[in-house]
Amino acid sequence: MPELKYEIVEACGVLSESSRGWTKELNLISWNDREARFDLREWSPNRDRMGKGITLSKEEAKMLRDLLNEAKL
Repeated sequence: MPELKYEIVEACGVLSESSRGWTKELNLISWNDREARFDLREWSPNRDRMGKGITLSKEEAKMLRDLLNEAKL
């Protein structure tokens, strides 16, 4: 399996932290030298391992923001 290359362009924020020290984060990440996308996933304390996550384009992130703003939370 080829190595996954990524660069955290901007750390947007931490949503939560587990008892194991992993943090659920929203970041702007460039995967394999592509255009940066919003990324939501868990990271190990030193960011050498990651959990499964989702990536969103800028347009998808705006749509998610709008949907959350309309939700009755």
